[in-house]
Amino acid sequence: MKCIEKVGNAVDAAIVKFFLSLGRHVGNYPRRAIVVSIVITLICAGGFAQLETETRGEKLFVPQDTRAQEETIMFESYFPSLSRVEQILVQPSNSGDETVLTKERLAEAMQMHMAIETGISRTDGQEYTLETLCTVGGNACANSSATSEICKCRITSILGQWNYNPQELEDDNDILTTITQFGSQDDLNSILSGAVFDESSGQVLSAKAFSMTYFLDDRSFVEDGEEKDPISEAWEKDVFLDTVEPFKENYPSLFLNWLSERSFEDDGGSAVQGDLELVQYSYIAVFLFLGATLGNFRCGLGSRWTMAIAAIMLVGFSTVAGIGLSAFFQLIYSPVHSLLPFVLLGIGVDDAFVICNAFDQERKGQPRTRETNEQLLLRSSRALSRAGASITVTSFTDLVAFAISSSSGLPALASFSAYAAISVFFLWLFSAIFFTACLVFDERRQIENRRECFCCLTRKKNKDEEEEERQTEDVPEGSFMMTYFRNVHGKAILWGPGKVMVLLLFGFLLVFGAYSATLLEVEDTQREFIPTGTSLSDYFDASDELFPDAGIDFFFVFEGASNIYQSRNELARLDERVSGLSNKPPYIAEPNSEEVFRNVMAGFHDYLIENGSGAIGNVTLDEESWPTNEQDFVNSLQAYTQTETAPGSRFRRDCSFSFSELEAINVASEYVRLTKESNGRTIDDADKQIDAMDLTRDLVQSWTDLQSAFVYSDQYVTIEGFKVISQEFFRNIFMAIGAVAVIVLITVASPLAAALITFCVVGCIVEILGFMYHLGIVIDSVSAVMLVLAVGLSVDYSAHIGHNFMTKPGDDRDERVMQTLSDVGAAVMNGAITTFLAVAILLMSESYVFWVLSRMFLLTVLFGVANGLLLLPVLLSMIGPKAFEHHKELPNEDLADESVREGDEETEIPADEIMKGKEELEGDKN
Repeated sequence: MKCIEKVGNAVDAAIVKFFLSLGRHVGNYPRRAIVVSIVITLICAGGFAQLETETRGEKLFVPQDTRAQEETIMFESYFPSLSRVEQILVQPSNSGDETVLTKERLAEAMQMHMAIETGISRTDGQEYTLETLCTVGGNACANSSATSEICKCRITSILGQWNYNPQELEDDNDILTTITQFGSQDDLNSILSGAVFDESSGQVLSAKAFSMTYFLDDRSFVEDGEEKDPISEAWEKDVFLDTVEPFKENYPSLFLNWLSERSFEDDGGSAVQGDLELVQYSYIAVFLFLGATLGNFRCGLGSRWTMAIAAIMLVGFSTVAGIGLSAFFQLIYSPVHSLLPFVLLGIGVDDAFVICNAFDQERKGQPRTRETNEQLLLRSSRALSRAGASITVTSFTDLVAFAISSSSGLPALASFSAYAAISVFFLWLFSAIFFTACLVFDERRQIENRRECFCCLTRKKNKDEEEEERQTEDVPEGSFMMTYFRNVHGKAILWGPGKVMVLLLFGFLLVFGAYSATLLEVEDTQREFIPTGTSLSDYFDASDELFPDAGIDFFFVFEGASNIYQSRNELARLDERVSGLSNKPPYIAEPNSEEVFRNVMAGFHDYLIENGSGAIGNVTLDEESWPTNEQDFVNSLQAYTQTETAPGSRFRRDCSFSFSELEAINVASEYVRLTKESNGRTIDDADKQIDAMDLTRDLVQSWTDLQSAFVYSDQYVTIEGFKVISQEFFRNIFMAIGAVAVIVLITVASPLAAALITFCVVGCIVEILGFMYHLGIVIDSVSAVMLVLAVGLSVDYSAHIGHNFMTKPGDDRDERVMQTLSDVGAAVMNGAITTFLAVAILLMSESYVFWVLSRMFLLTVLFGVANGLLLLPVLLSMIGPKAFEHHKELPNEDLADESVREGDEETEIPADEIMKGKEELEGDKN
């Protein structure tokens, strides 16, 4: 213990000595300090030329180099072109109507389809239509001999029963019989919602809604970390959306909900853009509060509005330097990083208040107009030594907390944490040199009674200001807050019953938070990124209601022509192996229709049994109606699937051929809807999704007679992200808190003080976790980022109080706590209020990221300041350790050889002023 205290005392003494010297140099050469800060920022800003942006979710919010990514690479090597999906849900405009299957409504739906089919979009001077963009090979028309080009497209809709021909629909006098011929009841249930069938004949009688699904070839490419498909996006905007959006005017008997791939960016991006405007208002609110609290609100004696600007510039410089240097190291930049200036604002403003408070404390009630530049130099040196140690403790605990999380398996969290750690370093550096230098200039301005915005002009003091100056000669600025903390706040919590009430309150909060934290779960919140009230949000709500059984698609992939041929019978009967798994893990939907379970081997075999091989190569078949050898099997399968007019063209994308060699086939399936109720909402169940993925993989591995095989879903990378989040969420918190504890232990010298500070940080995090549950915030990639920030920010409130307490000598703990609250209580409270004001504006956010940010920041401020200004002072008053040894004997820097800058001239500090400053130092020692 003694060894730790010796090390801590030595560290703190070194920090104080360093900042004493730095404060002297900054006070002596403030212009040079500002120029150095600007030069550093500009040099680091050069890294912006190497900034690598990334917006793809699979590259940000899912772990890299996982099994799912390996499966994705393998799947895309066989089946490289996926499809963009456009879907329309069609209901009657009158919700009281029982069925949508009337000729009038079907005719309007056909009219809408014709507008989509014939609509033209233009990109780079080229014209595009649905026929030129669609995925080919779907047998969209009921009549396989129909010659219309649209029949070659992959479209799923009951309108295909009339071959997408309005006249055929008009001439049909029995539309329900025609719809029934679409397929089995399971096939119909996949595109009809609430279908009612005649029990005897099986004919469809009515339906609440039906879906129309269009598949476009995926023409996307990646540019600067962003996935783009300008041709398809233009068609979606100019044709698809322009057709469905005005449905009330153009198709009055129908009510539509629609899904377009571009809607994810359009609807989500608009909400984020609106919230970024709120961030600007947050900065304005922060600026106004800073100007009102750093000094007097009214411009004139003691005002510091220019320092409010300097504080905002401090955050700006740190952000630019941090991002630039991070980009130089080629760390990726994502949309999550737009939160960085907001995070730095919360930390930087706190440092600004601490430094300004130290400058005011060191003035010791002397009016500025009676202060000389030499005394200002001495004040600058002592103030920075007082504040520098405190901001060093908080900055480096923040830095370490972020650095720990930079090892996360989630690229977005790892990169953001690395950016934040580097930016916090610059925030610490620029607080010490840039902000302090600006403060020195501002103090000189006030000494010379110059105007704030026009510092070249000298003000005339009126009689009221002269009287105010005389009355406040012995009272430092910020006295209202100091008086509150010493005479009201401190007395209330240090009073015997007050201590008991504080301990009981936080005991309850700790137990309540710990219990509620156990109820937190990892959940799939992808839909939360879609703002409510948008067409996309309305589509998903309607889809949940109309098609509640639709789940995640996945594919069984079987490799190698020889393996496939040898296992042909088993593959054709694959449905038998996955039947009966819908009500238990892995939750695979029953393979009752081709819409749910599409097996090219079953379709191929059925065709050979019914039609033979005459139309697909005329190969010899064995007694089981299979080609007799592997080569004939491959050739006939290729003829069956790979041309636009082939009988099995709907399976075209389920087979991978390299010229005439069969490489792989896939069997498409899907899970049942994996959802649960949470806080009155229906959400996707992440735990069930994880079980479904893991057990499906195990199932495929158990098919030893069907190897080589694997399973793939485009959602697996996201689901594996859930697994990583669940593993890392609490691990990162514990590691960050552990690192914070070590840093605090080293810097505050006392194991007891470090334990108390760490306990308050832990209490704050537990309380945040507990209230997260009750606010409906779940464990996901966004809250994981925010909780790392919470660890960093919550340290500041307790660390400032704990460190300052260690600088107060004496045996009376209550008095030392009083002095601590009087000294830094106002700065800590003002920093918290500033962050709260910024957060309060963001409570109106619509986007999910800022919705979570605002509430978790609010919890961090509330519980951070409560633990730092209520619980920690009570604990320190009861069992607090003794002060730093060296604070009984403060470093006495030899200032005699130093000079002070005044304008561009150097003036020696008079010896009597130096002795006066030294006497003040000696007085403080006693």
